[in-house]
Amino acid sequence: MKADALRGHLDPMILAVVEHEPLHGYAIMEALLDRSGGELDLPTGTLYPALRRLERAGYLASEWSTVGGRKRRTYQLTSSGAKMLAAGKQEWLTFRTVVEGVLRPGQA
Repeated sequence: MKADALRGHLDPMILAVVEHEPLHGYAIMEALLDRSGGELDLPTGTLYPALRRLERAGYLASEWSTVGGRKRRTYQLTSSGAKMLAAGKQEWLTFRTVVEGVLRPGQA
């Protein structure tokens, strides 16, 4: 999948992955890959800056834990993040409807 296609949609997808349970970065990457049928194979250089940006904006909260002797940061959705996710879902539905309307003329 082209990186340009993700522009504006990556943040809601990350928020959706952590909507129901806190996850560490690698698990978020794996969930995106799994949920996308293998299409979203994001490099760490794309995911981790996005996670930091979402945390700075108050949409994610994180905490450090040690599992198997390794430290890892776990991210969870905040109430602001839940609102942002709801808005992102609505925005996506609108965008999808508009694009389908243009690409499939005569079909509603």
